[in-house]
Amino acid sequence: MKIAIISDTHDNLTTLKKAIAWMNKNDIEEIIHCGDVCSPETLYELSKMFAGKIHVVFGNVDEDILDAGQETIAELPNVKLYGKTGELILSNKKIAFVHMPEIAKQLAASKKFDLVFCGHTHKPWEEKIGVCRLINPGNLSNLIHKASFAVFDLESDKLELKILEQFYNE
Repeated sequence: MKIAIISDTHDNLTTLKKAIAWMNKNDIEEIIHCGDVCSPETLYELSKMFAGKIHVVFGNVDEDILDAGQETIAELPNVKLYGKTGELILSNKKIAFVHMPEIAKQLAASKKFDLVFCGHTHKPWEEKIGVCRLINPGNLSNLIHKASFAVFDLESDKLELKILEQFYNE
């Protein structure tokens, strides 16, 4: 099972559409969004473009905006909102995801998870804390650093960073 990890879209629908088009062509089954979506409209668009499950946590610029639209967002059949911290099990991997790296490091150090994902810095990176892999996919807003996302194959434990400009020069 291949999943995409995204973060910090900040309502940039242009880069989001390019990333989702790639995901749809490359057998991505689920998306984990590590926060800073910004507006409910971006989630509506994401839900329309991607048929698989979409797991979303709040970032530091999301809570008020998403709270205002939660009733409508709850009607999106493939979007699940988790609040500030999300936890799930996929392919027998215990996964946690949050927006803030400091909280992600605490979750990784707890020894409860195989994988922890986070955002906020806009810069992609990975580190290992004990046996847990802590992964930040960068950002899809194209702010501060180039637009990027991560693809994780849960069966092979293979992580790939995708930088949008490397496969789309539009």
